Amino acid sequence: MRTVYVVTHPEATHHVEGVVGGWHDSQLTPAGHRAAASIAEALRARIPAGAEVELFSSDLRRTRQTAEKVAELFGVKAIHESSVQPPPAAGERLEHDEGVAGAETKAALARRIYAAMDQIVQRPCDNQIIVTHGGSLTFVVASWIKMPIRAVGHASFLAPSGSITTLREDDCFHNRTVVHLGDIRHLSSAATG
Repeated sequence: MRTVYVVTHPEATHHVEGVVGGWHDSQLTPAGHRAAASIAEALRARIPAGAEVELFSSDLRRTRQTAEKVAELFGVKAIHESSVQPPPAAGERLEHDEGVAGAETKAALARRIYAAMDQIVQRPCDNQIIVTHGGSLTFVVASWIKMPIRAVGHASFLAPSGSITTLREDDCFHNRTVVHLGDIRHLSSAATG
């Protein structure tokens, strides 16, 4: 059985500074670092000792820092994927061009995430961890459930920062399930630390 744990990075400086995250390469705040440690511990509790684990992460600093905490606990290296956030939705949902130099449309982002997810799930590892951004989570989950890209412009899977979304595929029928969306139970210990 394959299980994919999708982590949205916890509190970063852009959250507290009131800046839109996107391509802004913010870093985790002290609270974000504590939450990242709690995320790693929660994942360690969910994945059996000795199980093979793969770790994927966006290449932006806030997700790399989150992935580093997970990597330390599992003794693995993260595979970093280039990531950007879509421009705000306006007009045509997926192909709308916001006119921001270098920005990609939601459709381009969706195609890139779908392609990355195809590569990730073709790997034979039963436990995979993906560290991503809140804005990308919708495309990760939509890809997982094989939602057509044309329909994803009308979908939204929201989860709090620092959450863990658990996706599972059974070995027999290869049905894909969203087991938990945006689980934050592990963050209660990070808030007190």
